[in-house]
Amino acid sequence: MEQTDKRQQWLDDAATMRARLAAPGVADRAQLRSRSGIEFLEAIGSGALPPAPIAQLMGIVPISVEPGRTVFQGTPELAHYNPSGVVHGGYAATMLDTALGCAIHTMLPAGKGYTTLELKVNYLRAMTDQTGPVRAEATVVSVGGQVGVAEARITDANGKLYAFATTTCLVFDISAG
Repeated sequence: MEQTDKRQQWLDDAATMRARLAAPGVADRAQLRSRSGIEFLEAIGSGALPPAPIAQLMGIVPISVEPGRTVFQGTPELAHYNPSGVVHGGYAATMLDTALGCAIHTMLPAGKGYTTLELKVNYLRAMTDQTGPVRAEATVVSVGGQVGVAEARITDANGKLYAFATTTCLVFDISAG
């Protein structure tokens, strides 16, 4: 596939997903507890549950979710810049943390949740508002009863690598309230 075609396909994929998403919001504990992680994320992707408000703020959209793997997409903009004239590293860290945590979530049964204990990001090149769409693709390394580990990479439609990361997440029971 031509690179311009791939970039356009990525933009089309994001537009299709945005059209399906509900307004941003926060799911309640009952909604979290009653679904496995994959069911919860699929419900967000279908519009049955709201996506997190941070996703709208950062312009990040889920592209695909499957057991042990997630893909999130965003397009860096001027609003994401730091004073040095490039996209703030927090933009990449947020995309990576989202994809990594959700990849772990896909492996959890109903009644289980997670939180990030550690996030290690390696930045390889700066993003600008000319970079175009980028994707954070995360895969699970291991999920146990108390700890989940995953890795992710941010690339553009040309396959250029911008950052990669690993995470360690705590897995816990979601309480009733």
